[in-house]
Amino acid sequence: MTFGILGSGSWGTALAKILTDNGNSIYWWNRSEAAIKHIQTRHHNPHYLPSAQFDVSKLTLTTNAAEVIQHSDCIIIAVPSAYAADVLQKLDKKILQGKKIISAIKGILPEQNLLLNDYLKNEFQFELKNYFAVLGPCHAEEVAAEKLSYLTFSGIDEAMTIELAAYFKTDYLNTIDNNDIYGVQYAAILKNIYAVGSGMAHGLDYGDNFLSVLIANSADEMASFLIKSGIKHIEVGHTDNRPQPSDHRTANYAASVYLGDLLVTCYSLHSRNRSFGNMIGKGYSVKAAQLEMSMVAEGYNASKCMHLINQTVKADMPIAETIYKILWENLPAGKGFNEIEATLV
Repeated sequence: MTFGILGSGSWGTALAKILTDNGNSIYWWNRSEAAIKHIQTRHHNPHYLPSAQFDVSKLTLTTNAAEVIQHSDCIIIAVPSAYAADVLQKLDKKILQGKKIISAIKGILPEQNLLLNDYLKNEFQFELKNYFAVLGPCHAEEVAAEKLSYLTFSGIDEAMTIELAAYFKTDYLNTIDNNDIYGVQYAAILKNIYAVGSGMAHGLDYGDNFLSVLIANSADEMASFLIKSGIKHIEVGHTDNRPQPSDHRTANYAASVYLGDLLVTCYSLHSRNRSFGNMIGKGYSVKAAQLEMSMVAEGYNASKCMHLINQTVKADMPIAETIYKILWENLPAGKGFNEIEATLV
């Protein structure tokens, strides 16, 4: 199978490293001709994960997204959610026919307020059976350092999900398969919002004790939304028996792709959402924090998107709602967290 990657940020670069480390030749789209020349001559991305070195004989680099798609069986979309529609809407509506898509987007398309699979269905008549999502917990920086990480691949075609995941398994990366395509994507969106809140708490000088309570309540709030949205197996402490001790347990809410990804995004210094929230807590305006960041914090747009979606779902989400008000309605962070304090158990 031939892979193509749309996106050359930190996560797209990490996925390119994983695939080429496994001996796969890939097509890779980058907006910048200068960055392409740098990779070809210096063998690393000049702007993201510069410690990740590439065998350039395995890379076909281009600024033409259509060229990547035409030459690939499976296309990994790894651009920030805010820019995904801008990239895709320029393409011919039939270009995705017969292709597999792996979404590496950890957000929701903000202008359309849609998950990527729903956008592709509306715009390209792309079938869900050919759509897959890859989720963490998996910081790109740790992939570059080859520290052991886990990736979950989710899709309704279980056999193809397992086949695709096998291309990414390395000595430093374990893979897990999952068929909860909507649940894993919504969990990834929500954990970014809560990570912004975690950063705000740090910036406001709350301690570890408070942070643990905030994250535990955020986990419960996230589970409430998923259950109300019709997602199953959102429970802890119950799994089906494994045929062999070495087999993966059946995923529940405590699995890496749900609770694990929430925890690492809220706690890790690698988390851009936590860093963004930390600046807001310290008194930066949203605009100033965005200018300070060299990468997109998905939790910012996600907070507004989930505020709108929850008007239909109607889950009880006081933490996410307060983070939305701080980011979008100018509620002072300190006042907002005083309100959050009263809701925690």
